[in-house]
Amino acid sequence: MYERKLAVNLNCGLDLIAEVLYGKWKIRLLWFINEGYLRPSELQRKIPAASRRVLNIQLNELEAHGLVGKTIFPVLPPKVEYNLTDFGKTLIPVIAALGKWGDDHEERLRKVILGH
Repeated sequence: MYERKLAVNLNCGLDLIAEVLYGKWKIRLLWFINEGYLRPSELQRKIPAASRRVLNIQLNELEAHGLVGKTIFPVLPPKVEYNLTDFGKTLIPVIAALGKWGDDHEERLRKVILGH
């Protein structure tokens, strides 16, 4: 299991949200679960650049933080579905606002990111 090298800094709301959402795919996972992609295989198809292992780790972290719930169906092979908790649903407007900001400033952000 991962062990932190630095102490957690939780001095303000930005520190708290960074701690919960830190991870390359977490925001996308929350968004896609909200859109109805509930099975791990569906999420993997929506985010093909992410390995299954990393997605599982980040889904487990989101679950540990109370943002997603996991249902395991008693069938063979096992079937798993994720859902947003009520707490997780409160992040969707925030994620939508961030996405809109990115869309509104797409050209400028691409230039900055790509170094043009």
